[in-house]
Amino acid sequence: MYGTKGKIDLAFEYQSQVAVLRPSIHSRRANLTVKFQDLYGFTVEGNVDDVNVLNEVREKVRQQGRVWWALEASKGANWYLHTMIVQGNALKSSLKFSALANALTLKKIIRKGIPPVLRPKVWFSLSGAAKKKSTVPDSYYEDLTKAVEGKVTPATRQIDHDLPRTFPGHPWLDTPEGHAALRRVLVVYSFRDSDVGYCQGLNYVAALLLLVMKTEEEAFWMLAVLLENVLVSDCYTNNLSGCHVEQRVFKDLLTKKCPRIATHLESLEFDVSLVTTEWFLCLFSKSLPSETTLRVWDVIFYEGAQVMFNVALAIFKMKEDELLLTHHVGEVINILQRTTHHLFDPDDLLTVAFDKIGSMTTNTISKQRKKQEPEVMKELDERIRRLESFKMEDK
Repeated sequence: MYGTKGKIDLAFEYQSQVAVLRPSIHSRRANLTVKFQDLYGFTVEGNVDDVNVLNEVREKVRQQGRVWWALEASKGANWYLHTMIVQGNALKSSLKFSALANALTLKKIIRKGIPPVLRPKVWFSLSGAAKKKSTVPDSYYEDLTKAVEGKVTPATRQIDHDLPRTFPGHPWLDTPEGHAALRRVLVVYSFRDSDVGYCQGLNYVAALLLLVMKTEEEAFWMLAVLLENVLVSDCYTNNLSGCHVEQRVFKDLLTKKCPRIATHLESLEFDVSLVTTEWFLCLFSKSLPSETTLRVWDVIFYEGAQVMFNVALAIFKMKEDELLLTHHVGEVINILQRTTHHLFDPDDLLTVAFDKIGSMTTNTISKQRKKQEPEVMKELDERIRRLESFKMEDK
């Protein structure tokens, strides 16, 4: 199925299994820009070097597919579901060892990428979406879709405004059928969770889920598990308090993991949230090429939201030398945008994210969040009081 975009509006594109392109000697000499569609229907634009990288990535995807199928053959279908290590005397040591071995294997190969054909099934199972869906009647999504049909709320009005701005030009998303599917997923979720309702940015996330998952209903449940179980709470509520907390945590991590970059950017009075807010709210879908984004999501759905910090830090780390030579905020933004839009090889990014940045446990990030929450809430309360004061003065 196809998917779509939407939120703070930027651009999102990429590839996964692109047709092998063989530029002519003339185009190589002229270094011409070429355009083509990736596996998910997005238009990819790049030079000949980019095309070569995309062809290499395509072959890596094929090789990784063979790894997954070999594991299915040796360990059995759905082997990745048997990774829970249950405590208790009733469970034999051999079974505990088997579960541990599966868990270690799974973490390793997920970081290498889930083949596109297996993504819907693996995501739905490992993320918790299948379990969440099993707690309600089979007709839940269909019933809720019918129940909210025709209802108008501030959320539905904003959704309608954002639909045509979500991945414009995409061959399925930017059609009446694509708009209708995306609208249903977003509207139904806005009624399911009135605290979130709808927040710009979710349109891009839901759109990409529609492209990956086999059905509209599965995309809805993936969105639900993402917002309710995977990501930090309050990221998409009206005051975006969770997102503000994440930005503060990221700034602290940048200082610890990339101190030279942090010091230099501070000297330029550059606020990293100018670029990272969108990265986090859109889960990189508006910034990274599509297959690179989905490789990041592969890991997020299995390891958790802390992976976003690894990835964001890696983007800065990869361009450390260039960033340290900048003199203006505009230069910094240009470098980061150019870098993200051309990260066609997911392995380049994820190798830095996990090997150079290092692991960050859920517990570590949770402590950082708790540390930042009071200050964020204080700032938001002060902002509200100032707004109310202005309103009183206008009366």
